[in-house]
Amino acid sequence: MTKAKHKAKGRGGRPSIPSDQVRRHTIGVRVNEDERNRIQEKADRMNMAPAQWLRHAALDRILPPCPAPKLNRDMYVELGKIGTNINQLVKASNSGRMPHPLPPLRNLVNIIINLRLEILGVSSDSQTD
Repeated sequence: MTKAKHKAKGRGGRPSIPSDQVRRHTIGVRVNEDERNRIQEKADRMNMAPAQWLRHAALDRILPPCPAPKLNRDMYVELGKIGTNINQLVKASNSGRMPHPLPPLRNLVNIIINLRLEILGVSSDSQTD
């Protein structure tokens, strides 16, 4: 087989990557000896190169929510106090200590509970009873 025929058949090896998926950028991270060893051990356990493991850990991992701002935490506390007072009124109504039943207060307590969770960035669906 001549060289010309060989080139006509195409090149062997790995297929080319689409241009939008080519990794052209580098992010430098400095680590100390212990950190490097820990990253290497984790990468080894996953049969990955350290760079591949770091990329996977950084891009595919679900991070915890950001901490709530102080204002939200303060509002959470105040709404808790309001909710406690309303809850006491509901209990008094249910026990017959109040002359008029107050069923709308039950709904208000639930609204306050959900609002407190939203302020902290927590979904009420993720809470268990």
